[in-house]
Amino acid sequence: MYTQERTVMSNLVVGGPVAVNSYDNAIVAALIENRPVMLVHAFNGGYLRPVELKEDSHDKGVKLATALDPATKDAQGHLWHITPGGFFGQRPLYFIESAAGQVPPTPAVAAGAAGAAGAGRADTGRGDDGVPKPRRRRISVHQEAPKSTADTVQLGLPDKVGDKWRGKNGAIEDTQLWVVTVTPWGGITFVPITHPDAILGFKDHAVTADAEARLTYNWGGDFTGTVINTFYPRLPNEWNVPYHHVFT
Repeated sequence: MYTQERTVMSNLVVGGPVAVNSYDNAIVAALIENRPVMLVHAFNGGYLRPVELKEDSHDKGVKLATALDPATKDAQGHLWHITPGGFFGQRPLYFIESAAGQVPPTPAVAAGAAGAAGAGRADTGRGDDGVPKPRRRRISVHQEAPKSTADTVQLGLPDKVGDKWRGKNGAIEDTQLWVVTVTPWGGITFVPITHPDAILGFKDHAVTADAEARLTYNWGGDFTGTVINTFYPRLPNEWNVPYHHVFT
């Protein structure tokens, strides 16, 4: 059952001023255990997915879909990793990485045959269990967002995104780091560190089917955002649970 998978969390402060006293361990799993989650929108229950599911796509954005088709599910296009990426002051920062099209790590046998140099190039870092991490595409923010009328977010590997989706000081990761803030009603909001007055939203504030994700101004003026820019993390086996379940 849905409720049996929940554990009591007490005063867990994740990425912001709001203490999580909820029973929703999907947030905990996403931010601490780095388990893939489905990001379900608070307004219409749609979910965030890449425009392109293929691993070789690096110049397309993300959108809101209202129906989970088999192709998207098979490609894990409905799942996201919220991966730790450092700190901004005392606030932890995260990458929003798609599980769709991720490049698996090079097998140990192949890496050994390729030699130490080849293995070094293939290995992109290892997790706590010593297993090489897969390369995942991350959501990058345009340097001129949200005032730019161009597509303000792209999904691609750090070394594959265009120049306008790279940090101005040369660090590619600058435009890919987000402050993840838990809202009082149990959702999460994404604020890019390069545009602290903005929030991950949708073009023209529309949250209809296939609405394009954009960086929009956070008119609320705080890190809790508004309901139109809030996502509820759902574990893979919870994807069809209505978002308003958290209020009951």
